Amino acid sequence: MDTPSVVLYRFQGDSEVELFLGGLKMGSFFRFRAFLLLIFAVTHLCCNSVAYGSSSASSSSTTMHTNNWAVLVCTSRFWFNYRHMANTLSLYRTVKRLGIPDERIILMLADDMACNARNKYPAQVFNNENHRLNLYGDNVEVDYRGYEVTVENFLRVLTGRHETAVPRSKRLLSDEGSHILLYMTGHGGDEFLKFQDSEELQSHDLADAVKQMKEKRRFKELLIMVDTCQAATLFSQLHSPGVLAIGSSMKGENSYSHHLDSDVGVSVVDRFTFYTLAFFEKLNMYDNASLSSLFGSYNPNMLMSTAYYRMDLYQRRLEEVPVTNFFGSVMETIHTVSAYRAPSGKNSDKDKIKLSLDQSVGLDKQRTLTSSNVQDQINNSNTKDQLGVFEHLWCTFLNKAEKIEDVDILVNYGLVIMLPLVAVFTWLSH
Repeated sequence: MDTPSVVLYRFQGDSEVELFLGGLKMGSFFRFRAFLLLIFAVTHLCCNSVAYGSSSASSSSTTMHTNNWAVLVCTSRFWFNYRHMANTLSLYRTVKRLGIPDERIILMLADDMACNARNKYPAQVFNNENHRLNLYGDNVEVDYRGYEVTVENFLRVLTGRHETAVPRSKRLLSDEGSHILLYMTGHGGDEFLKFQDSEELQSHDLADAVKQMKEKRRFKELLIMVDTCQAATLFSQLHSPGVLAIGSSMKGENSYSHHLDSDVGVSVVDRFTFYTLAFFEKLNMYDNASLSSLFGSYNPNMLMSTAYYRMDLYQRRLEEVPVTNFFGSVMETIHTVSAYRAPSGKNSDKDKIKLSLDQSVGLDKQRTLTSSNVQDQINNSNTKDQLGVFEHLWCTFLNKAEKIEDVDILVNYGLVIMLPLVAVFTWLSH
């Protein structure tokens, strides 16, 4: 049976030239060319997917720690929960003192105890009965206040799913190089934390939000600290890598307040937060105290509960991680060739110092460019090794194809062997 004729048109200026190509032999030729193009496209697509998967995995594992963020949440309302607001403001003061700026702190307070009519000290909040430290001073920036503190808004902050009208100051603008401290305090129970006595944050809600954060590359490492009853149960559904969790109590245990202020009339701080603050008051932003020393400082006899740690999702050893990786700032270090000299009154000395700094910065840039070029060469060589195997197979296939006289047999045979090739490349891409 003859193949139907194929008519192609080629335009040259205003004249039209009709080219007639027909017959069995020419039709088989076009089917053979189409088959070769299909094989080449599938091979190229699979190679790119394998290379992209390997490069993305290596980039996520080698991401540098570049910035720190803190999300501090008080979930309780009403005057008798004064201590929960004091807990949150105490952590707010601590992370600011250790170097995290206000623009990288999301502060959520469900009630304003400072302006409560029963507060004997208007516009002031204390965490100790000696009243030496006013936590609600002149430099407190509350991002979510009162009825804005809801489970929905909390989850939106973590996942970044905000409405367009929400300003940048109320967003968690973290990235894949961020370390995030998430501190929550309030009333809780078995796998839930109450928000304003009207709704609850479930453990699976928290786990789902953390999973979304990880998939969207919103953090490198995450420390979750919860001060509530049965706090350990909130971490039961977590499965995302890079997450470290600590709770004030185990399942079936309560978290207790530390002491009562007779002037204020209520308890002013919880035990777990009180001893956390006692640990940090001994430190400054330059100290290298580890997370292991922080976790080891909790005495069950003093807490009247058992602090719980979830460490199976965290890759690093706690002894090697400074507490300032989460509670402090990221210090930027500039390497110079020579030591700094004390400035003098002469302009020549100032020029020499400036020249030395410029030279050191230039050397740093050269080192950075050199290291990046070396890394690119390594990546390119790995990619070429992967592509070399496919190029060799491709050339072998073309040489054999030239020796086959019946093109229809080649096309049918190629379609049969293409399916397992696609399956193998799909498996390698995953």
